[in-house]
Amino acid sequence: MSTQRPPLPPFTVETAVEKVRLAEDGWNSRDPEKVALAYTVDSYWRNRAEFVQGREAIIDFLKRKWQRELDYRLIKELWGFRENRIAVRFAYEWHDDSGNWFRSYGNENWEFDENGLMRRRFASINDVPIQESDRRYHWSLGRRPDDHPGLSELGF
Repeated sequence: MSTQRPPLPPFTVETAVEKVRLAEDGWNSRDPEKVALAYTVDSYWRNRAEFVQGREAIIDFLKRKWQRELDYRLIKELWGFRENRIAVRFAYEWHDDSGNWFRSYGNENWEFDENGLMRRRFASINDVPIQESDRRYHWSLGRRPDDHPGLSELGF
């Protein structure tokens, strides 16, 4: 039996916004094992051109991601929802091991099971090189502070 991850579908505006923020918080933890618990055991992903299936593969993927994308900070925003599906847009900032900074923009489509676990995730992402002085995400690593502007407020 799967563990429930509220809020559960069908989503309302309020519960969809909450689900998006919980996902953002999880990813900002940069803890692959913790993040993977939000997905079904057999969850299926398309992330850019990579296809990933299952929690163990998700954990491996996230470990590789956060070894390459250093000082990762993410903001997600609800784009739309229906029943057990949510669409989000996001942007995150990170740098590589040579100190080159990037802002990555993207969209995700999510589908949840009845327990609120994500069973499908499709992500399209584009990376834009930025100067360190162009960074907009300056909070301490971890959860974005509640008073930090979101994507719309930042003009993204």
